[in-house]
Amino acid sequence: QVQLVESGGGLVQAGGSLRLSCAVSGRTSSYYTMGWFRQAPGKEREFVAAIKWGGDSTYYADSVKGRFTISRDNAKNTVYLQMNSLNTEDTAVYYCATDRSVGVVSRDVVAYDYWGQGTQVTVSS
Repeated sequence: QVQLVESGGGLVQAGGSLRLSCAVSGRTSSYYTMGWFRQAPGKEREFVAAIKWGGDSTYYADSVKGRFTISRDNAKNTVYLQMNSLNTEDTAVYYCATDRSVGVVSRDVVAYDYWGQGTQVTVSS
């Protein structure tokens, strides 16, 4: 079992930055994928970024590439999402999730089986 708790959301002006954190507890493994997703009102949940718990490769949605950075601190069992140059289209609830399957990193919501409760990010113009 894996427990995920997000924090760091809030209200920020366009052009600003936020760093989200995802505290991970329970069983983890180097082949687990840690992902960030987001869901805006009236829209489907979408992939934002991902990283393997045991690797350095990172994966991003085109909409955030160059602005967001995913990282992890294994010693603290925490995954981060640094978000820079935020715009109003980034407003959403952001979720941390775990995919426990072995293999390639998935961008598909259904591949992830543990989710946090979400943290609200609101970007004002």
